[in-house]
Amino acid sequence: MQNAVPSGSAERIRCRRCTRCRMRANACSRYEASNTTGSSRPGSGCARFRDAGHILGSAIIEVWVTEYGYPTKLVFSGDLGQPGRPILRDPTPIEDADILVIESTYGNRQHKDFSATEEEMIGIVEKTLFERGGNVIVPAFAVGRTQEVLYHLHRLTSEGRLRQPRVFVDSPMATEATRITREHLELFDEQATRLAGWHARGENLPYLHFTESAEESMALNQIRSGAIIISASGMCDAGRIRHHLRHNLPRKECSVLFSGFQAQGTLGRQLVDGAARVRIFGDDIPVRAAIHSVDGLSAHADQTALMAWARGFKQAPEQTFVVHGESSAAQALAELLQQQLGWQVSVPEHGRVVPWPDFLVVER
Repeated sequence: MQNAVPSGSAERIRCRRCTRCRMRANACSRYEASNTTGSSRPGSGCARFRDAGHILGSAIIEVWVTEYGYPTKLVFSGDLGQPGRPILRDPTPIEDADILVIESTYGNRQHKDFSATEEEMIGIVEKTLFERGGNVIVPAFAVGRTQEVLYHLHRLTSEGRLRQPRVFVDSPMATEATRITREHLELFDEQATRLAGWHARGENLPYLHFTESAEESMALNQIRSGAIIISASGMCDAGRIRHHLRHNLPRKECSVLFSGFQAQGTLGRQLVDGAARVRIFGDDIPVRAAIHSVDGLSAHADQTALMAWARGFKQAPEQTFVVHGESSAAQALAELLQQQLGWQVSVPEHGRVVPWPDFLVVER
């Protein structure tokens, strides 16, 4: 952002909501930082990280800065998680901001009811592994998606709703991320903590193996049936998942289960959009396997959840920027924020420079 007042100016800045500013100054004095009035340099400040409920370690960031003696609070939502989901806690509500930057990955879509998502997942696994005699290939990001897919497979098996599958995690990063996740049960919700107890006691566990070497990874391609292979990357543009797709996509008895968003231009998006053939390692691969996109497993908040989080603000931010979404999703969320909440919203174009907001006024 650019400063509204040139360097060296003796003009004084005051917020139109000066009462609100004084309240924030008193309540959040430890986040304030001094700055010379009229300086063109960005004001120094402080930040606080809040749980975003997206993946382990994801954060909403609150930033306090002082420009020309005026304290301003900016909030960056980051990727927000879907509330009411297992493992992680719900995104932290934020009550106020002068400037809000909010994501919009699913700004124009709703996730399925989670019970329907579970039944869909059970149906895919049962039909593929035990009826057609194929494999289920799961492209999943190493952090977050892999752990949640494992959680669901474990829980559904423990509850007797899914016959015990053979599960292979073929991603060194996912293996390490899973280990770290297990070491931080304090960040889990109650349901996930209880399931971790079952795991520690060894109750009704599915077969689970974490591959380590490249040789182990290549050996998985010799398995013709009965395996769930979870591998990165989640959008299929890199990593070991491409090898597993190359070997299983041509087989009509197999399935590919996508558990997260697939961006435009990725191999994953081509498959979700129904491509009959794809290029992998320079080869033309026919797509005969069943392709399933289970959006209910996504770690991103859907449109309803994004709006619910926005309603947590006690008063509208002076300016909201909708980012991190395809154009249709960002525009849809921006329109809802404007129509339902009456907020001042824009969807900035890439590279746009925004002057310091006009809720700062100049007093001579």
